Amino acid sequence: MDFKHVPVLYEECMDNLMIKPDGIYVDGTLGGGGHAFGIGSRLNENGMLIGIDRDIDAINAAGKRLSELKCRVELIHNTYANIKDILEELGVSEIDGALLDIGVSSFQLDNKDRGFSYMHDAPLDMRMNRDDGFSAYDVVNRYDRKQLQEIIRKYGEEKWASRISDFIVKKRQNAPIETTGQLVEIIKAAIPASARRDGPHPAKRTFQAIRIEVNGELDQIEKAADEFCDVLAPGGRLCIITFHSLEDRIVKEAFNRRLDPCTCPKEFPVCVCGKISDVVKVTGKPVIAGNEELETNPRSRSAKLRVIEKKR
Repeated sequence: MDFKHVPVLYEECMDNLMIKPDGIYVDGTLGGGGHAFGIGSRLNENGMLIGIDRDIDAINAAGKRLSELKCRVELIHNTYANIKDILEELGVSEIDGALLDIGVSSFQLDNKDRGFSYMHDAPLDMRMNRDDGFSAYDVVNRYDRKQLQEIIRKYGEEKWASRISDFIVKKRQNAPIETTGQLVEIIKAAIPASARRDGPHPAKRTFQAIRIEVNGELDQIEKAADEFCDVLAPGGRLCIITFHSLEDRIVKEAFNRRLDPCTCPKEFPVCVCGKISDVVKVTGKPVIAGNEELETNPRSRSAKLRVIEKKR
């Protein structure tokens, strides 16, 4: 299956990265390679593009797309949270900019065999890296009721988390829940009909929650937001696109800690810890898609871009 990916907030990312033709840039969420191609096409033969993805299918597909670029291209099958180890292996000490487009890619959603979508019946999987041993099947069939309720409520912000977890536990007593289609029907049965008439697909929040749990996504974001700042060269910028409030909150708080690293008690009249910020805020409120993009790319509706810059 081919990657079909419309890069979200594309122009806004290219503008905010302030790409230098001979710089070193990282796309930590390679996906279909749309953002990466935009970055790479602005680099000359002295520039370097590092593309990272947990999904080997993304690496293989993007490799073909990026092969025509003039710059040096390094594609890494890993997670962006391991940026420091990745750069060390490449012999790179600092980078001039980086982009993270958080969450599941269009390819993964559209490939029904991967089990990310509640619109296709498929095995319960949801692994971004298919070498991982832990999948959605394990969450759905092995987590106890309290664990299920907690992740569905926390990661899916689903008010029917208690009923959904009850229905899952009851259903799997007869036989394991094997497919996304089975899970969707359980969720629909758990949510009262009156609550299903409005809003998004009834399974959307639960599927999001399970996917986040399977891939440890929120822990990855928190670690990466800090470590990417560490490896930025002076004047280098980090752009992070998020798609729901949990992700955006983590990025906002991580950036704020970096902007104000002082650990002194609030009652102290002056700072004595000596910790000073090494970054400056580029975006106050997050950048969101304009009307034109909203009309052509529905995925951009919930996208928020935050940008931070290493002090010069």
